[in-house]
Amino acid sequence: MKIFSLIAWLSLSILAHGWIENFSFEEIANPPGIDPQVGAMDILADGRLAVAFHRGDVMLYDTVSKTWSPFASGLQEPLGMLADKDGSLLVMQRSELTRLRDTNGDGTADVYETVFDDFGMSGNYHEFAYGPARDPQGNLFIVLGVASNGAPIAKEIRGEFSEIGKVDREGMTLRELWKKNAGNVGRMYSRVPWRGWVLKLSPDGKKMTPYASGFRSPNGIGFDAAGRLLITDNQGDWRPTSPLYDVKQGGFYGHPASLVWTPGWDGRDPLTMPVEELDALQQPAAGYFPQGELANSPTWPVVIPKGSFPEAWTNQTLIGEMNQKNLVRVLDDTVDGVFQTALVPVFNGSPLGMGSNRLAFAKDGSLYVGKTALSWAGGKGITRIKWNGKPFLSLDKIKALPDGFVLRFSQAIDPATLSSLTVSRHTYEYHKAYGAPKKDDTKLNVSAAKLSNDGVTLTLTIGALKEKYLHVIDMAGLRTKDGEKMLGSKAWYQVVKAPK
Repeated sequence: MKIFSLIAWLSLSILAHGWIENFSFEEIANPPGIDPQVGAMDILADGRLAVAFHRGDVMLYDTVSKTWSPFASGLQEPLGMLADKDGSLLVMQRSELTRLRDTNGDGTADVYETVFDDFGMSGNYHEFAYGPARDPQGNLFIVLGVASNGAPIAKEIRGEFSEIGKVDREGMTLRELWKKNAGNVGRMYSRVPWRGWVLKLSPDGKKMTPYASGFRSPNGIGFDAAGRLLITDNQGDWRPTSPLYDVKQGGFYGHPASLVWTPGWDGRDPLTMPVEELDALQQPAAGYFPQGELANSPTWPVVIPKGSFPEAWTNQTLIGEMNQKNLVRVLDDTVDGVFQTALVPVFNGSPLGMGSNRLAFAKDGSLYVGKTALSWAGGKGITRIKWNGKPFLSLDKIKALPDGFVLRFSQAIDPATLSSLTVSRHTYEYHKAYGAPKKDDTKLNVSAAKLSNDGVTLTLTIGALKEKYLHVIDMAGLRTKDGEKMLGSKAWYQVVKAPK
């Protein structure tokens, strides 16, 4: 046992050393008197970092002088932010999307303007609100979490109450009835408008379009460099493990509670519908974060800007993660027009730590990571990460083939280490239970591993790819000819569409 622990410690130490050689990790001093849990972040046009803390304070951080100044206060659980060119901030509170303006130039917000609040609130503790994300046309997108049967609803609610379900409003409100009723409302439920939905708003917030349904606790929303609307969700009921979705208008994304708000819904309780029927309705995930391995609670997606990380990473998507000590990089692939991804860990084993809730790239290429914990596992404070420009070995691209994959690396691979590479695959069962173990976990035979003449492109032959399966490529044993190890040495590729 002691020998195993020592080996594990040495492996992590070597991995951490690799990240430390190439990146600096700086803990930012927290503003005095502020709860150091970050709910939202963005970069202002003048380069300052705007941070909304969990208790409702919005502070501005001058990245040059390293000083804080107050901007706003009194917000309710802010969980998303967009900085506009005019210096105003769009902040997603629990109850509304708000614009904060400094109209008299004194450095603090004197106008708190409601942009949009036309969605339901039952008073349940788990009804979080996330966003906004903005498309190229200026439209705004927000996404609303559903309620949890860990608590009842409030006597006073906002919006219509849905009578679809086994428990009426009185039975969901009175605490003396809740103990016997909690098991009949669903693990997560949507009894007020648009819980579990993505809503599309006009640029001024005056027009709302219900955009997509089926979300549970979607703590990440953003557009990638190709204009796809990406949303992360968290493992739970109807979520075998945490998914990454490429969200399209009109799509249903797996959690059935929100279906009751579908225009023209037929009155059925979706939580009692056959699993097969629900499965046929849902859109597939573009990627999966294996629980306990890559991510437990994925968070905010951001686009990697030019000059911040190695050139091959430019315009790739980076995603936060609450409960594992890493971030996640998204490698895009498209098969017959279908978007699917390989997910790769970043900064695993580094000083980053846990709780990475919000990400923002500064003008100098630095990555600011805002952390939170609340009542879950996580962390606190803000970490600044800066690449020093030194090259390192990483997987930069992946492409699915009918019988395997093509991998492209940042540096040449030593052919003598190819035999260490392994590939396996598994799938998950879609069901209403909380999470799911791996299903049909199978090690695959790598019948050929061919390097290009320059050593940076590897073609793997493993046989036909299997749709709806997560293909796991373990590259931990690969080395350059100088013996350099790979940083981020595992890739989880979700085959939505297998090449023909």
